[in-house]
Amino acid sequence: MQSGYYSATGGMVTQFNRLDIISNNLANLNTNSFKRDDVVIGDFLRLYQTHQETLPIKNHTRDAAKYINRNLDRVPIISEEYTDKTIGAMSRTDNPLDFALNKENAYFAIQTPAGIRYTRDGSFTIGTDGMLSTKEGYHVLSRVGLDNDGGIMLAQGMEVEADKNGNLYFRDTSNEAIGEPLAGGSIAVVSFANPKYLKKVGQNLYEYPQDKMSDRENLMTSHAIMQYFVERSNVNAVNEMTQLIETNRLVDMYSKVLKTHMDDLNTEAISKLAVRA
Repeated sequence: MQSGYYSATGGMVTQFNRLDIISNNLANLNTNSFKRDDVVIGDFLRLYQTHQETLPIKNHTRDAAKYINRNLDRVPIISEEYTDKTIGAMSRTDNPLDFALNKENAYFAIQTPAGIRYTRDGSFTIGTDGMLSTKEGYHVLSRVGLDNDGGIMLAQGMEVEADKNGNLYFRDTSNEAIGEPLAGGSIAVVSFANPKYLKKVGQNLYEYPQDKMSDRENLMTSHAIMQYFVERSNVNAVNEMTQLIETNRLVDMYSKVLKTHMDDLNTEAISKLAVRA
């Protein structure tokens, strides 16, 4: 068996998967509040040594080792995929319906047809029904309506103001006689005890497991909201392009190794075996 061929194949597959992740990061370079993904590349031997005590075979270190192909131990594989949740740059828009979150573990709650989802993209708008909504038309949940799918109705023809905790106020700028703003509800801002369980589900939304909902906290005083701002993607184009070039070079290297095995080593093996025969 040509162990080198299989090792190179495994390495190439790993780099192809890494290439998909880098390409997705670059594609979302200008997506508001997008969080880049990355991978940890390990090898089979390291994973085996880490988890050998949990293998369903008695005498884990000896009998189990019989089932390991030592020639494949060092094949690079993606051992972990994770999301970099660092905060992106804040960009001022002067749009009163744009809200950014300046804390890492803070999310807006959105009502979707599939249930409650979470996002850091606070570029909201007024829906056709007068409710505060995302660009896709999903309602932004209020603090008091988080558990009963309650949204926020915006007052027509009035200016929207928000404080750092997401409390909304409406002011009639056309009538100078009205000096005090009117309270108009609060935007729900939530955090999670274990944000690592947040899973990307598309449309810049995250899903959190239903069986871990006790980890979710409805923040009453988040001090996290910045009105007139949006959070930009945390993707660094230079770093991603550097990784893209590195990955392409590794793919090219593995391709040459595969070609050497197929064209040179196989030919040589056949020739020598034929002569000996």
